[in-house]
Amino acid sequence: MNLEKYIAVSGLPGIYELITTRNNGLVVADMDSGKTRFCTMRKHQFTPLGSVAIYTYGDAVEIVKIFQKMEEESVNYPIVASNASSQILFEYFTKILPDFDRDKVFVSDIKKVLKWYQFLKERNKLDFSASSEEE
Repeated sequence: MNLEKYIAVSGLPGIYELITTRNNGLVVADMDSGKTRFCTMRKHQFTPLGSVAIYTYGDAVEIVKIFQKMEEESVNYPIVASNASSQILFEYFTKILPDFDRDKVFVSDIKKVLKWYQFLKERNKLDFSASSEEE
């Protein structure tokens, strides 16, 4: 699964699909309506989901692997709401990624991972069949 075309834009809710780049910003499309908009680099910061990783005590783990683990474990460990208490969020994330670095991974990071997962899951954008074939 390739998450490089999905972008989190600071100041805008949700995740957007990258359409094209310009020298002073990006053209992104809303995943629900399909409307495109230009986001300037002066006002926004961009985070391609494919470049996001979570710190562990060893190597950092790519977010796509975390999403895959969340999908696999959703029967045993139902996904918690992103507005749950910090204790519940840390307990859930410990079940999904037991060796994540508790000093570097904050509650806000866990909330983002949960929100992004649920956002993509609701829109059927998570396809793990391609990544399992690559492995």
